[in-house]
Amino acid sequence: MKNMKTIALISGGIDSPIAVYLMMKNGVEVVALHLDSQLYSDETPLKQTKESIKILEKKFNKKITLHVIPYAKIQKEIAEKCDYHLRCVICRRMMYRIAEKLAERENADFIVTGESLGQKASQTLSNLFVVDKAVKIPVLRPLIGFDKEDTIKIAREVGTFETTATSGGCCALLPDQPATYAAAQRVENEERKLDIDYLISKALVDNQGG
Repeated sequence: MKNMKTIALISGGIDSPIAVYLMMKNGVEVVALHLDSQLYSDETPLKQTKESIKILEKKFNKKITLHVIPYAKIQKEIAEKCDYHLRCVICRRMMYRIAEKLAERENADFIVTGESLGQKASQTLSNLFVVDKAVKIPVLRPLIGFDKEDTIKIAREVGTFETTATSGGCCALLPDQPATYAAAQRVENEERKLDIDYLISKALVDNQGG
């Protein structure tokens, strides 16, 4: 069986570095993707992402390629043109689409995320289903059944907890009442207000890593 390769969406929080750790522990080659939301967040997530990657590289004695893609322009388009309550789901779907395009370039087999069931409004079962429909590539969630304490325990053991536990960098566009049950058809209708192909192509051109 050929060695597997993944595009890992890594945010700078506690969860996504542990998803990467579990993949690398099982021999999967990881290419990290950070969507940089500065303008709507501060520099904390990017700093924490870079530090987490350094820790994981040292632990496995293996280089992890990091792609940093400016994402605030896409967020601005979503905020200005799409339903307020659906922002988070549409935002996730755009992230997945970028990851899928990067996977094509990197010859990666799947996307991995640090999502776990129900920890955020965008991570309800129905919303995860809708998000997955944006791409054709498989999406794996190694933390899907973990609660936060499970993840924190591993993060402490791995050494990423202190780096990622710092609060801050929250997205300023997070709606007060995000949709927890986003109907796929409604989301797709809202996305027709966006020039999806252009936005993704432009983001990949602006790639600051790799």
